[in-house]
Amino acid sequence: MRSKWKNSASRSPITPYRQDEMGRALLVIHGQTDRQRVAALAGKVPPGTRVEFKAAKRTLPMNDKLWAMLTDISRQVEWHGRKLTPGDWKDVVTASVRNACVVPGIDPGTFVVLGLHTSDLSKDEFSDLLELMNAFAAERGVKFGDEDEA
Repeated sequence: MRSKWKNSASRSPITPYRQDEMGRALLVIHGQTDRQRVAALAGKVPPGTRVEFKAAKRTLPMNDKLWAMLTDISRQVEWHGRKLTPGDWKDVVTASVRNACVVPGIDPGTFVVLGLHTSDLSKDEFSDLLELMNAFAAERGVKFGDEDEA
């Protein structure tokens, strides 16, 4: 059966949903029209369907700022005798913000840090992450690239 995808030009970004069957739908609520759309969809879903409401996620400018800061920190800070990549630094600061837990890995001598996904952070948590990075960088004399423009 061919699916019919619907979307609305009033929303940004446009998020498709299936009209003929409910698989998975993501609707971002921007106003009253979106609220009405959510209510209408709720009336059409089969019993047992899960509904989840989440706070807004980080914006693209927040994400750009994160990676610029991580890159500057990785170039200027040595961590316990090692230079870390921007991705490594993301794990370090995210572990701190999320109060991550470390558990032994499957192979002897390995460890796994749990709960490090920045994609799960709300805007407020993401702001906390950037604030932590600013404080950490200030303690170590890191100069961010955007400071040159100020």
